[in-house]
Amino acid sequence: MPDSAKRIAILGSTGSIGQQTLDVVRALGGRFRVIGLAAGRNVALLAEQAREFRPEFIGCSSLDGGDERPEALADLEGEFLSLEDIASHPQVELVVIATSGRAGLSPTLAAVRAGKKVALANKEALVMAGEIITRQAEQSGGQILPIDSEHSAIWQCLAGEKQKAAQLILTASGGPFRDYSLAELDEVSVAQALKHPSWQMGKKVTIDSATLMNKGLEVIEAHWLFKMPFERIRVLIHRQSIIHSMVEFIDGSIKAQLSYPDMRLPIQYALSYPERLPNPELPHLDWSRIASLTFEPPDLERFPCLKLGIEAGKKGGTYPAVLCAADEVAVELFLSGRIRFTDIPRLIERTLEQHEAIAQPTLEQILEADVWARERTTKQVEGR
Repeated sequence: MPDSAKRIAILGSTGSIGQQTLDVVRALGGRFRVIGLAAGRNVALLAEQAREFRPEFIGCSSLDGGDERPEALADLEGEFLSLEDIASHPQVELVVIATSGRAGLSPTLAAVRAGKKVALANKEALVMAGEIITRQAEQSGGQILPIDSEHSAIWQCLAGEKQKAAQLILTASGGPFRDYSLAELDEVSVAQALKHPSWQMGKKVTIDSATLMNKGLEVIEAHWLFKMPFERIRVLIHRQSIIHSMVEFIDGSIKAQLSYPDMRLPIQYALSYPERLPNPELPHLDWSRIASLTFEPPDLERFPCLKLGIEAGKKGGTYPAVLCAADEVAVELFLSGRIRFTDIPRLIERTLEQHEAIAQPTLEQILEADVWARERTTKQVEGR
């Protein structure tokens, strides 16, 4: 491994984004050196990855400080550290935050405090604490490099522009139920909801894509990443998933980033930035097979999660943290068969309505709001 290799740590290495990040590392040979790997419950896969990449630091979020290593990890040579310690370690140049849910918040904040480059795939970190994280990054010199395909697209479209964008346009496939009636949505099964028409993702993100909650979260992310008012961020349904987002400028011109729907491309762009690297394993568009590119406004009656997300973002304070927590619980309840697909937005809305928000919360107050929302959302189902 050459000394010039970029030293990276991947938190959430056993999830969908983490595994695809390692695919990019394999494809690009000696460009990157994985010196940190961390995961949650999938210790068998974490052990397999650690034996292949031989990281110096290993993290396992399912272990408490005093717990012994599981048998699968017992013979690994790397030093065991917390996710926060890996994210902020002096030897790490770039941290990939691929964990899902609130688990990504603390290591993201630790990384930006240490002035790291953070390749961010975790939506909830910026949604819950966008003001705190972006302010800390500005103070420390840390840099947030978005991995979400939509935000990566905007980032690429803004490259080289000296004037601020007039409008950001986030695209959405619309998920598997974009043409379902309200009656049909009531009967959606877990298996149906996990079949996304364009992307291969983890269960939580796939369900969020089916409800369009993911797009509500992405609007909040875009607000913080690009310092754009909510009124100037639009969402359009783009069924083909070829245009990943667009940027409109003050003269009326629009830039768009297009590519085959493959998460390895935005992952690679974040890892290699500011370079673009050839990767023979990435698919290229065949323009002769693209019959049309269509756009339509989202139906907020059928997909109220998008509206809930945008409203929570506009209200700010602790509302976005409550939104994230309530959604995480509601999705788990749906996946376990305890509620219907259409109950997801209803539970989230009721939890938001009952919340007494704090306008300028500290990190501690954000985490307290998260705990409150989880308990409140769960009790709504238990109390039926």
